[in-house]
Amino acid sequence: MSSSSQQWLSLVGALWLQTVNGPNSDFPVYSSQLKHLLSISQVQLNNLAFASDAGKLFGWFSGLAAVYLPLWLVLLIGSSLGLIGYGFQFLFLVNKVSTLSYWHVFLLTVLAGNGICWINTVCYLICIQNFSSDQRATVLGISTSYVGLSAKVYTVIADAFFHYLPAEKKARSYLLLNAIVPMLASLVTAPFLRRVHPGNQEQLDVSALLFLSLITISTGVCAVVSSVGSVSTGRRFSVQHTVSLGLLLASPLIIPMAMKFKEALEENRVHDLVTVREVDVKELRDQSKEDNIGASSMLKKLDFWLYYFSYMFSATLGLVFLNNLGQIAESRGLRRTSSLVSLSSSFGFFGRLVPSLFDFYLSKKGCVVSRPASITTLMAPMAGAFFLLLHPNDLSLYISTAVIGACTGAITCIAVSTTSELFGIKHFGVNHNVVVTNIPIGSFIFGFFAALVYQREEGRESCMGSGCFRKTFIIWGSICSIGTLLCLILYVRTRKFCLDTSLQRSPIPK
Repeated sequence: MSSSSQQWLSLVGALWLQTVNGPNSDFPVYSSQLKHLLSISQVQLNNLAFASDAGKLFGWFSGLAAVYLPLWLVLLIGSSLGLIGYGFQFLFLVNKVSTLSYWHVFLLTVLAGNGICWINTVCYLICIQNFSSDQRATVLGISTSYVGLSAKVYTVIADAFFHYLPAEKKARSYLLLNAIVPMLASLVTAPFLRRVHPGNQEQLDVSALLFLSLITISTGVCAVVSSVGSVSTGRRFSVQHTVSLGLLLASPLIIPMAMKFKEALEENRVHDLVTVREVDVKELRDQSKEDNIGASSMLKKLDFWLYYFSYMFSATLGLVFLNNLGQIAESRGLRRTSSLVSLSSSFGFFGRLVPSLFDFYLSKKGCVVSRPASITTLMAPMAGAFFLLLHPNDLSLYISTAVIGACTGAITCIAVSTTSELFGIKHFGVNHNVVVTNIPIGSFIFGFFAALVYQREEGRESCMGSGCFRKTFIIWGSICSIGTLLCLILYVRTRKFCLDTSLQRSPIPK
């Protein structure tokens, strides 16, 4: 297979992997059932939510492994960790394993959470190393946007195959899916994941990116429509929406197939490929001379810590909110938690997608926007959404969930490009995994605080009413406001550097 078609086939594989690489995002759907099955307190349940994020503390191992191991092996290691972590929990809940304590479940969740980092690293490297500098941010954004669909995909599969199970047994089905779906996706995609030098196919690449963007937007619209429909009608499963979503997820395959067909009709392709490879090798050598900062040097920079805490006080805080959706919905008397999770997942998908499309459009116009500026702009409505949650009606909960889901997804997406923009791409695999250690740390601090307030609000482990999270929402909104200020300072400090870097990597408009 030629380099261009292989390049895009690898991207399709990355899209599929990202779609199923958020098994922890469906935790709110079954968290209440798991709490009762394990007979644990709200604080202990929060610790399980934190445990999945805690795996990111060791995510830098995947970055090191990717330097020395082939991508397919890194991928299979990650999916195997998830299979073990979630698989043993499933066996425990169906009484096939009877010796697991709470702390065994905690450690298994940490293991599964670490597996997510390995798969993420493979997907990021595919996007960064297989595409030219002017396309990299767009491809990264599109790829990471599919992570936002994970909760939606898992709820759709669970409703399709396990709709007959009572609510108290639904947790088992999600743990089973969390264990086997990423492994199946890894086995399917591993054979065609390759590092490929970017080809000199600018016009074809632009057409392919536009077509992929159209498919991605259609996929997000399908997810949002089905999510809003389930919220308004109460129907959890629709055959039409499920089939449509499956076809849309498969449709990116059209791109590498079309490229393969076109290249088969071209003459003198071997000469073109040699010329392209020489150009690309030179480009890679030039990039290696850029300011690529290692992890140890990065930790000494003030800009890193501003970035680190800005991320913690925004996207990480949003993830903690989404992890607590089950208890928030339960305290307000809502029974359709899966619909609320699907809503946050669908808007999170668009939140991840829109910045990449916006960046692609502006780059073609010769315009650039600083990444820290983009993050700052997104943090302001996110802080407002936390304060909106103080209103007790259901509409405020749905609106805030959509806003927080969209902003969290967008910031997470932009952060991937921000890391490479601020600290270079040479050590990206390790650097970004160091950056995302803020997620488990923030998850523990913010989640533990929320759990304590929840339990102490009325002196019971099961709190009912809008007041259960009132203090929590005030604190979270204030923290997000502080994070907005920190990110603004980062923008002021790095404005010239980020714009210069972006201009160097943007094509000159004709």
